[in-house]
Amino acid sequence: MKRIIKENLKSTIKYLKLTVMKKIILIMGLMLAVSISSVYANGKKVSPVVLESFNKEFASAQEVSWQEGIGYYKAAFSFNGQNMFAYFSKQGELLSIARYISLLQLPIHLFSDLKKDYSDSWITNLFEVNKKEGTHYYVTLENADTILSLLSSNGSEWKTYSKKKKL
Repeated sequence: MKRIIKENLKSTIKYLKLTVMKKIILIMGLMLAVSISSVYANGKKVSPVVLESFNKEFASAQEVSWQEGIGYYKAAFSFNGQNMFAYFSKQGELLSIARYISLLQLPIHLFSDLKKDYSDSWITNLFEVNKKEGTHYYVTLENADTILSLLSSNGSEWKTYSKKKKL
């Protein structure tokens, strides 16, 4: 009886070791795939200078993905629980940072102007862009007939950025 229990115990331990090892190998493979994909943009490797600059600015960023544009790289990522975008020159200079914001995160006078002047519309998009020149806010408003995009540069009054009639 002891021999049977001992053999069952050995086979159970062997099974557990194999199961744990398989899971560890799978997790390591997934981590490797994620880390490799996070340094590529459109199939091309992101410049080490850009990666160094990004990691300096956003050390705790998670879920990073890259896109390459003409003359710049765009990183989409999660930082402190917020979805953000950072734009870098090919030389690694941080050009701008963008993030979606809520209406309550707008400066009070911009919030009030939207409520007062566009009460017949609803907000479909609102984001903040930080550049060397300052902070800019973009909002997209819609009503039954029109899609209107507004811009506020450095907290100035809203100006029309684009306007389209709905079909």
